[in-house]
Amino acid sequence: MGDLTVSPSVIEGEVEAQPSKSYTHRYFSLALLADGKSRIRNPLLSLDTKSTLRAVRFLGADVEMGSDIVEIVGTGGDLSPRGNKIDVGNSGTTLRIMSAISSLTSEKIQLTGDESILERPMGPLVDSLNDLGVSAKCQGRNGRPPVLVGGDLVGGETVITGDVSSQFVSALLIAGLCSEVGIDLEIEEDLKSKPYVEITLKTLEEAGGVVKPSSSLLSYTIPGEQSLKPIDCSVPGDFSSAAFILCAGALSPDGVTVNNLDPGDVQGDRRIIDLLKDFGASVYIEEDSVKVVGKEKISGIDADCSDNPDLVPILTVLGALAEGTTRLYNVEHLRYKEVDRLDVITRELRKLGVKIEEREDSLKVFGEGKISGGEVRSHGDHRIAMSLAIAGLYADGPVTVKNFDCVNISYPEFVEDVHSLGADLNYEGEAEEN
Repeated sequence: MGDLTVSPSVIEGEVEAQPSKSYTHRYFSLALLADGKSRIRNPLLSLDTKSTLRAVRFLGADVEMGSDIVEIVGTGGDLSPRGNKIDVGNSGTTLRIMSAISSLTSEKIQLTGDESILERPMGPLVDSLNDLGVSAKCQGRNGRPPVLVGGDLVGGETVITGDVSSQFVSALLIAGLCSEVGIDLEIEEDLKSKPYVEITLKTLEEAGGVVKPSSSLLSYTIPGEQSLKPIDCSVPGDFSSAAFILCAGALSPDGVTVNNLDPGDVQGDRRIIDLLKDFGASVYIEEDSVKVVGKEKISGIDADCSDNPDLVPILTVLGALAEGTTRLYNVEHLRYKEVDRLDVITRELRKLGVKIEEREDSLKVFGEGKISGGEVRSHGDHRIAMSLAIAGLYADGPVTVKNFDCVNISYPEFVEDVHSLGADLNYEGEAEEN
């Protein structure tokens, strides 16, 4: 397990945004179901998206890898599983989407993964699949994986909660396109992380899929037996990953620029632009890039992050470096990620002298404009790891992040990019090979 030590550094410069993980997962999944050869340019090839690509192969698609393109010959919805078990590694998105897609075949398929995956909630999705004619069950305790799916996805009506994971909704939207009679889907409670569902709707429309959502995105009519066309696309830059670099710029006097970002995209984490302005940083937007120039002092913010949970770890770090109180709320669903992110970021930042209060669905950071050096743990969570690394740039001494290799889940080039901006780094791990 590689460790990263970050020493206080002055950073400036520009980097290219990583391709979007969310788009890549969805394009790969839709290409599996399409009738013909899809060409997906500039995909993210991280540990998570490689898990989806392995599942695509497992379920019968042919995959060819180029230097910056993945070509997938789809199944037209007629899946041919090459075994009876899919190992999704650490990828919750792969677990949810492929559990639903696997229900399009009568073969029994088990979906499992690493220790973290076996703690991810799956009960609501499994219940909905059973409503729709599938024989599905959770083999773990309390609705946890492994998940066993068998029997064809007929369709019909189902209600699913929206306050645990939007991935449940995305999974049913994608698989429902190839169901026998279609699906009428209702969302109960509040739909958290709604922009991720908007990404799903955008990508399935590119594949010729037809879904009729309500204006609130709380109900959907999904006609069945649709024939999806091959996708020819380029994956856009990822605001979720870029947020770490942009937040690092909030205290950089010369600023940092991230290229290959479209501020008009549906990605919810583009909100980082407005949040950085709220902190007091200067943000400059071009057609395909975002530049952040820091101030000597930034101020705490108050933000509802229900639709932007992935931003919370790095916003918590920025809150510690700000002056005044930062409150990030409506994020109880962060407790169901790779780890309980509210608990973990609280415990690790306290090791660095940060005053922080954890509540059931929120964090309150009492910013004093400083962070102490020290040793912290990633707990195997890529977003926790990167957030703590950014903290090291502005701490009063080196910060060592244990088990930093987990960054390869979403941002394999993180160390290289931060180093290119002038960060003083010592990394003992190995970068993920694409």
